[in-house]
Order: sequence, then C-alpha cells, then structure tokens
Amino acid sequence: MKKLIAILSCAALLCGAAVSTSAQTNDPVVDKVLELAAQDNQTMDHLDVLCNTLGGRLTGSDNYNHAVDWALYMFRKWGLEAEKVQVGELPVGFDRGPWFGRMINGEETLHFTTPSYTAGTHGVQRGHVVIEPKTTAEFERMKHTIKGAWVLIGGKSKGWPIDYTPVGDEARAKIIAKNDSIAAENGKLRGYNYGLRAQRAELEKKIAATTSKKEVAKLRAELDALVEKKPAALIEEPALFYKEMIEAGALGIIQSAAVPITTLYDRKNVETMTWETLPTLPDIKLDERQYKKIYDRVALREYIELEFDIRNHFFMGPVPYYNVLAYIRGTEKPEEYIISSCHLDCFDVATGGVDCGTGVAPTMEAARLLAAAGAKPRRTIVFALWAAEEFGLWGSKHFVENNPDKLPHIVNVFNRDGGPTVANSWSVPTSWYAPLKAVCAPLENLNPDMPFVLNEAKNYPVERPKTAGGSDHAYFVMNGVPALSFGTGDPLGYNFSYSEIWHTERDLYNMSIPPYMEHTSVVNAVVFWGLANLEERLPQDAVYKK
Repeated sequence: MKKLIAILSCAALLCGAAVSTSAQTNDPVVDKVLELAAQDNQTMDHLDVLCNTLGGRLTGSDNYNHAVDWALYMFRKWGLEAEKVQVGELPVGFDRGPWFGRMINGEETLHFTTPSYTAGTHGVQRGHVVIEPKTTAEFERMKHTIKGAWVLIGGKSKGWPIDYTPVGDEARAKIIAKNDSIAAENGKLRGYNYGLRAQRAELEKKIAATTSKKEVAKLRAELDALVEKKPAALIEEPALFYKEMIEAGALGIIQSAAVPITTLYDRKNVETMTWETLPTLPDIKLDERQYKKIYDRVALREYIELEFDIRNHFFMGPVPYYNVLAYIRGTEKPEEYIISSCHLDCFDVATGGVDCGTGVAPTMEAARLLAAAGAKPRRTIVFALWAAEEFGLWGSKHFVENNPDKLPHIVNVFNRDGGPTVANSWSVPTSWYAPLKAVCAPLENLNPDMPFVLNEAKNYPVERPKTAGGSDHAYFVMNGVPALSFGTGDPLGYNFSYSEIWHTERDLYNMSIPPYMEHTSVVNAVVFWGLANLEERLPQDAVYKK
C-alpha cells in the first residue's frame, strides 16, 4: 500500500505544487496523528479486509456478522472501548455464492444478477425459453411449455425482486382479472371489426361497379364511416402468473436490466419470510442487450436454450444484527459526544467498496490514529458503524430511539455515506465559525492539492427537518441533533460517478480512490480531536431553531 506521504508527493509532481506532510500545530496529538498518517496510513488496508476478505455484508448474512466481529476486534486491539449492540433480528438468513449463466445456442456467457433473498437454482439447470402470458387463456394455452422453461417477464428491472407476499399475489390477481376482461372485450371487438371489413369489401365492390358520381360519393361517405375500433392494450405487469408458473414447473424468471445492473431486495418479502416459505423461483435480472436478443428470437418462435448455476443460500433464523460502537471516553466532559458515523452493511451482489466502505475505512482509521497518538479528549468521541442502513436506517434509528437522554449532549454527528471523494470543506453556523478556525487550521495547507476550507454559512439556524433523506444522519437531525458533515470533492480529477456504482454490481474495492480516502482519515482525526477539546461546547440551537 502506498503511504500517504508518497501519494501526496506524487500528487505534487503531477500538479506542480509543494506539499507539506506536517503542520505546525503546537498540539502533540495532532502532530502525532499527522506523523503516523504520513508514515503508515492504513485506510486502504481496512477497506481491503472489509471488501476482499469479508466481502458483501448484507444484513442477515454471515458476512455481516463477521464484519461486526472484525470491527469489534480491531477497535479493541487499538485500545478503544467497543461494544456491539443488537438492533433487531431477521426471520431467516441469506448468503450469496457464485453465479453463472450461458446461452447454449451461440455459447454466449450471460451477464446477470439476482436480488438478495431470492432463490438459487438446483445445481446447473438448462431449459428452453418462453415469453410470459398476460391472460388466463394465454396461460392455459401455453402452461405445458412453461414446465422446464426460463420465462421472460416484462418491464425494466430497477433491482427489486417480484413481490411474492400475499399482498403481491392479490395485486396480481386483480390485474389478471382486468386483463381477462380486456381480452374478452378485445375478442368481441375482433368479431365486430371482421364484420366491418366484410361491409367495407361490399361497399368497395359497389363503388367499382357504379358510374354515377353522386352515387359514388354517397358510397364513399358510407365507407369512411365504417372505422375499425382499436383493441385496448393489456396491463403490463411483470410475472403476473408468478405462483402459477411455479406450479407449472418453471425454472426461473428473467427480466431486462440496465447496465450496470442494480440489485436490491424487497423488505416485504424478507420480513414475512419463514423457513417454511422460502422463495423457490430464481429471479434473474439480465443485461438488457442480451435480454432483447433472446426475446426477439423467442418471439419468432426460435428454440433458445439457457443454462444457469446460481448459488443463493438460506439459513435458519432468527438472525440478529448489530451496531458497532467504539469510544474514546472524555476526561472532563464524558457525557458530551462527537459521533463519527457510517453504515457497516451493504448489498451483497458486490462488496460495498464505496457504499459504505468509503465511510467505514476512514472512520476506523481515524479511531486508530487518535488511539495511537494517545488521544485523551475532554469530550467523548464515538465511532459508530450502523447496522441495516440499506434496510431503512434501522441501526441509527435504533440508537436515536434508545438514547433520548444523550441527544441533547451530542455536539455533532459526522455521517460519511457519499463515495470515495475527499473531505475538503465544512460549512458551519456563524457562531461556530470562529472556534473552529483553530480546529481546522492544521488541514488548510496539509496538502495544497486538496486544501481544506472552513465556510461560514449564514443561513443558520434553520427549521428542524421533518424528513432528512436516506442516510444515517436522518433520525439525528429530525430530533434536533446537528449533523453537519464534511463537503467532498474530486480535486485531482478522478472523474468519480456515484450513480455508476450505487447499489450495483460495480460497488467494489477498486472503485475507491486511495489518496482521497487516506486524506479523509486525517481530516476526520484532526477535526474530531479538535471539536472534542474546545473550551466551550458548540450550541445545538445555532443549527436548528427552537
């Protein structure tokens, strides 16, 4: 692993700028943090273990609980007080193994994923391909061909599996009934249009045999009035006959998906799942280009064979899941808190290298640097790795709801959940600005290519939000706790795009950016330390109106 000093020097050569790897702070802890970070920054080591040793960390998986135990071990190894706190439990667990698919006709490898908590195949399974039915009559006509088939379903996947709960069954039944009604009316319409065509043909014969212009005009007016009625379109809904296709012996369903393929889970399915009601039908999200190629050929009634081997595994619950909390206790005001926040869980089709490995690794490295520097702050610094953020912010919500007495004493929550770009700014209320200038001073010229800027934001105080987005700061700010996180940027021009990896198969270790990650760890450590040692606590009412 490149050390921070080498990375900063490299950046300086690229940009023609001088780099200072230490700062004159007159604070022995800050000086030691900067020295340790320059010599042996371990941020990317933490991310390597998280992504490549442990892997995808879906809530309810063995990997998630392994990650909890690893983080707990590392915090304690560095000398921090650390604990795991149970947030909840899931009825069954899910572990993902490898997956593979190919088109037999043409020997083409298939690019696909399956949502979490969905079924795998029964070993290697090969079968022909059919297009799903949309009405009961169509299903009855083709149900024999569904046996042993991969069924192409409609719609464009957004990552969700088919809802196979009773609620989903009821919704599909209603649509089937409507489609059957539409199909019946369309049948009548076809008969009407057939009769209309016969009338038109008769009129055209009369027109051809008539010499009178007046009579021709009259006949043409009659002909123009005979307009065929267009049949109504059937309602498009993927996997309308989901349960019926299972009973008919389908091997799995296949839906078109944009690339990179987003892969999620359905909380309704998971929360109602039991060991007796595990899903049995593989739910495949296939690269839209390959899907179209297969669909077009099947629509021409060509015989296409596909082969899949999908190793999705379940285990018996209940499966508990935990927050990990580590503390550097305050020496003078231990009841006041600075919280460094991120989520430990991720979707498992990739390894969570960005969402949220880029929060976990700098959080843990900041803890290690401060512990190794002998930090004994006035206030308590908490390093929080939240559970089940992807399931609905369950871990951070649990902390907020179970610690109401602590909320008024939290100075700030720093939540990092936005990718591997560098922490390079912080916007704070006017009354916070002056005391924080000294806190942030060591960072201003630490690396001229990634300067840190403290901004005075004059729009504060603001109304306390009633909703606050989809990350772990939300329940804190809705309860009046400041959660002013760092601004981030891409000053070295790595062209990072969060949308490229968000909840997709590309969320991997190599999507992270080492110089940004390592510098962010230093920013974290310096600011957390400085904030925890201010003479006077920063007031919450500077951020939110009373």
